[in-house]
Amino acid sequence: MNRKKIALLALVAFGALMAVPAVGLAVTPATLSHDASSVPSDFSPGIAINTLWVVVAATLVIFMQAGFALLEIGFSRGKNAGTIVAKILTNFSIAALMWWICGFALAFGNGKYVGNSGGFLFKMPALADGVPGGGYAQSVFGVMSFSSASVSSKFLFQMSFCAVSLAIVWGTTLERIKFGAYIIYAVVFAGLIYPLGAHWVFGGGFLQSGGWIGGIVGVQDFAGSTAVHLIGATGALAALLLLGPRRGKYGPDGKPRAIPGHNMPLFGLGVIILLIGWIGFNGGSTLNAIDGRFPEVVTITMVAAGAGVLMALLVAKLKTGNIDIGMAGNGMIAALVAITAGSGYVALWAAPIIGGVAGIIVVLGVYAIDKKIDDPVGALSAHGLAGIWGTLACGIFTVPALAKYNAFGDPAGGLVYSGSFKQLIAQAVTVVVAFTFVFAMSFVTFWVIKKTYGLRVTPAEENAGLDISEHGMYGYPEQFIPAPELVGYGAVPALDRIGTGPVSDPEVTA
Repeated sequence: MNRKKIALLALVAFGALMAVPAVGLAVTPATLSHDASSVPSDFSPGIAINTLWVVVAATLVIFMQAGFALLEIGFSRGKNAGTIVAKILTNFSIAALMWWICGFALAFGNGKYVGNSGGFLFKMPALADGVPGGGYAQSVFGVMSFSSASVSSKFLFQMSFCAVSLAIVWGTTLERIKFGAYIIYAVVFAGLIYPLGAHWVFGGGFLQSGGWIGGIVGVQDFAGSTAVHLIGATGALAALLLLGPRRGKYGPDGKPRAIPGHNMPLFGLGVIILLIGWIGFNGGSTLNAIDGRFPEVVTITMVAAGAGVLMALLVAKLKTGNIDIGMAGNGMIAALVAITAGSGYVALWAAPIIGGVAGIIVVLGVYAIDKKIDDPVGALSAHGLAGIWGTLACGIFTVPALAKYNAFGDPAGGLVYSGSFKQLIAQAVTVVVAFTFVFAMSFVTFWVIKKTYGLRVTPAEENAGLDISEHGMYGYPEQFIPAPELVGYGAVPALDRIGTGPVSDPEVTA
């Protein structure tokens, strides 16, 4: 058969494939009549519009997994690049399944201390309670019932948040944690730790509803500075204390040594993807498109991000004399994390203040933490310290009108407006409670894993890189030529990561 006949057959086959969806989507009078009768009488186009926005926002947040992957690959050494791909895929998969099994019900079901409505195994019939794709009455997940978006779209959106929080934990443990150990923790985190913490802070639990101690008001955390980012960073801290630093990170004198990442362009691309994802992260937390609030939330978010980058660059330049690319990226992330709590509560003028302070905090925090704890990506500072600052900032800058609109916290607003510390105290108490709970649960979980399954790879596996020792392949095969006597498991690259010479120190090269 000549090439022309093959091309003709391929064209016919392609046309047939394109025709199949068209046939399936063709609307006849009969199907149109059937579809119209299926729509409930009280159905409003607003339901569809709000649902569409929440799904679009969820898509943007899910895309943040790609940003985390590129950021972590850029900050890691080449011999550990491939394992991050496996981690991201596994991270999302575990979050999705555990959110379906029990996470969503625990986090957003009605209840003061634990969600007790919705049950296990989220159900999603085609039509329920007059909401297409809803699956449940809005009242089952009361804290989100202000939005007419379908419950299924809210499930998807909040599931993406769980995946983000879980990704924060992994990033700090790069290059030395067992893949299986991370999977075990991920199941516990996504199925229990994160849902409970999120429920307390922004799922309608006792910290958000307020009044659980005296006259303390409810916490204000619009999109998760504490509920997502601080919780993830706290789990990471527990892991690092038990895991220890990478080999070669600290010299004989105990001083930290730089272990540079191998690809800063990938890191930068990852940060930009995270920035785009934050449009859905904060903007989608309105759970509404009809009320028109989400553009304001997104604008506040972007302004804060810009201030964070500039302040981080300035502080890094003053401290080191260099325009640090890594600090610029982490400055943006820290600002985004910080404004996450207040994006739906503060005025635009407060955004550059919150973002700029976060940019300062992240640089100083990274250098301080690095003296004792090996955090390759700076997440403890960018997500932890910035998350704390962002949560506290609501107690200072919350606008009274927005406090009333969101119906959480002191209606008089933050310190700047009310002159009262009432909201700031509630924010501080929330930080302490959330940190204590997540750290205790995570530390115990990692300790049990360490004593049973094991937490860390062997020195030989770490020297070889997790790509070859855990996955049997290299992320960049062309850059690694194994020594003949070490071919296979535990192989140590014979050349450095750019292939120019022999490895001089396997602990800090390759």
